[in-house]
Amino acid sequence: MAKWGEGDPRWIVEERADATNVNNWHWTERDATSWSSDKLKFLLLGLSVENEEGSCEVTEVSKVEGEASINNRKGKLIFFYEWSLKATWTGESKAGVKYTGTIEVPNLSDENDMEDLDISVSLNKDEPETPLSNLMKTKGAEKIREALGSYVGFLKTEFTQGMILPTANGVAKVQSTSQSKATQDRTRVSSSGSTTAPVNTGVKIPTCKFSMKEKFLTSPPDLYRVFLNQEMVQAFTHAPASVEGERGGKFRLLEGNVFGEFTELVPDEKIVMKWRYNNWPCEHYATITMTFVDRSSETELKVDCRGVPDNEEERTKEGWKRYYFEAIKQTFGYGARLY
Repeated sequence: MAKWGEGDPRWIVEERADATNVNNWHWTERDATSWSSDKLKFLLLGLSVENEEGSCEVTEVSKVEGEASINNRKGKLIFFYEWSLKATWTGESKAGVKYTGTIEVPNLSDENDMEDLDISVSLNKDEPETPLSNLMKTKGAEKIREALGSYVGFLKTEFTQGMILPTANGVAKVQSTSQSKATQDRTRVSSSGSTTAPVNTGVKIPTCKFSMKEKFLTSPPDLYRVFLNQEMVQAFTHAPASVEGERGGKFRLLEGNVFGEFTELVPDEKIVMKWRYNNWPCEHYATITMTFVDRSSETELKVDCRGVPDNEEERTKEGWKRYYFEAIKQTFGYGARLY
């Protein structure tokens, strides 16, 4: 048997106290198919674009066929994925006329660059021609390409946690590779090909901070209560929700796609919470601070967001505007003056 400091290092079990997959030498594989299917549906469903002609939205993801897996060999991560996707988009013109069509992506694969992805957008045969079809073929297709790029990024960060094991000095040596000719920057992967990370700190990702302001035609106490009352949250999200409206209380809404914890509550004035989308890297939360300011006949809500993943900034802003601000105004009538 080799002595400490001599011989082939793959056999020196002292490198890890538990002698598990020493030096990450042995081949390990993780099936990412089920996780990928859920992630792809989540990233695509609800994507929307608009222009002066109207708006379009992905309303159904009807087909997600394929497989994905990650292999670790000698500290190198090798990614395999191949998917065929089909979705339905719905458009509505400024005149209120609705249209439907399909989206097909037959070749989402580690063998293809993201820019070479085939994204076919068509209008259903029984539908009349509309400029919204061109909107989906241009801006819509680009948003879909970005979402699929995000999927590859999450596959290479969020899903790989724990596959590269730390050594005795508390450092995991990570070398990421792929069978694809696509480069990581094209797929919006934030980690580099060779990095080091402390034990149990998860994946370090670049984050950003931003602020939003919105006015509501109601009082600070009434608006404050909307965010903490379970029945009211269920009303404006139009779905079951779990809300524990107290400090340290947990919340989960939008079918589990958003969840977190209230960390500070100042009645009628401020709410601070840990907040995240369910597809963010494991255990990564943004800090959301909501401040309620009385402006006489209305309330100004200031939302400060810190720790949002860089590549999730626009999606997070759009999500708050659509699923919080606009939904609350439409549900409770806080957006229109009545004379």
